[in-house]
Amino acid sequence: MSTFTIIHVLISLLGIVSGFVVLYGLLTARRLHGWTALFLATTVATSVTGFFFPFHGFTPAIAVGTLSLLVLAICIFARYGRHLVGHWRWIYVVSALLALYFNVFVLVVQLFRRVPALKAVAPTQSEPPFKITQLAVLLIFTALTIAATRRFRNFSAAPILVPAY
Repeated sequence: MSTFTIIHVLISLLGIVSGFVVLYGLLTARRLHGWTALFLATTVATSVTGFFFPFHGFTPAIAVGTLSLLVLAICIFARYGRHLVGHWRWIYVVSALLALYFNVFVLVVQLFRRVPALKAVAPTQSEPPFKITQLAVLLIFTALTIAATRRFRNFSAAPILVPAY
């Protein structure tokens, strides 16, 4: 593995771990400012660095990276530009968890490509084990997004004032 690939993978894993911490905060109606900033920064970095890998033509990875950056722009605007006021609260929750889902989706793809036991059961990623796994991940994220949207909605609507450094 090249150094660039290792850095990309580490950033991706940090984005996923911090994303699950943010998800916990959403489910418990807590704003985890530092974790949120880390999640958003590493998830943006994951998508951006993904574009530096060699590719030929438009690939599914480019599509996911582009969608992720679009969703992250909306998420960052809802969180820092609109301070989660009004409908921006649920827009933030949905976009943050959609960005996390994209990272986990790619993680599952990479696991099925790189882990020998998984590659053996789904060598082309069109076999039922791969499809069932991705469907399960989608259904879990859908349920978590609904729960987080409901629970985080009850949080105080006061705007966040971020101190200047």
